[in-house]
Amino acid sequence: MKVILRSDVENLGSLGEQVEVRAGYGRNFLLPQGMAMLATPANLKVFDLEKKKLQARVDSQRNEAASLAERIGKAQVVIPMRVGENDKLYGSVTSVLIAETLQQQGIEIDRRRIMLDSPIRVLGEHTVRIRLHANILADLSLSVVAEKTLFETEEAGPVSNDAKQALPAEESAAE
Repeated sequence: MKVILRSDVENLGSLGEQVEVRAGYGRNFLLPQGMAMLATPANLKVFDLEKKKLQARVDSQRNEAASLAERIGKAQVVIPMRVGENDKLYGSVTSVLIAETLQQQGIEIDRRRIMLDSPIRVLGEHTVRIRLHANILADLSLSVVAEKTLFETEEAGPVSNDAKQALPAEESAAE
C-alpha cells in the first residue's frame, strides 16, 4: 500500500514522503491516526494544497518538543525509595513513577514516551531517555536515593535533654 505521510513518523519517514507500507499498518494505524493518506492522484493534489498548513503544524510540534527537551535536560529529578539491607530497593523505579515526579515539577510527559529498557533497581545516578518527537530525544538526569525510614531514625539514639528543651512546650508536655 502506497501512502503519503501527513506528519513525521518514527522509523518510516517525514512529512510529504511517499512510502510503501503493509496494508494492515496503513489501514489500521496510519490512516485512522491521520498520519497518512492513500497515494492517489486526487490525494496528491489535496496534499499539495494543505502541505503548508501541515508543515507549520509539524514545525510547531517540533519546536515545542525542543523547548521541552531543554527543560527536561535542566531538570534534576530525585526519587526517594525504600531500601533494605545492602541498599537493595523495595520495588523499582518505573516510567510511571518518573512521569509522576516530572509532573510534580510541572513537566507533563506521557509515561509511554519514557524509554526504560528495564526498571531501575539500584541507588545512584541514572540517565533516562525520553522520546518527545519522532526526531527529538531528551536525556533526564535521575537520582535514586534512600528514603529515611523510622528504623533509621531510631538508630540515631534517644533525644537529649538539650534537644527536649528546644522543643515547643506542647510537645515536651506530651512526653
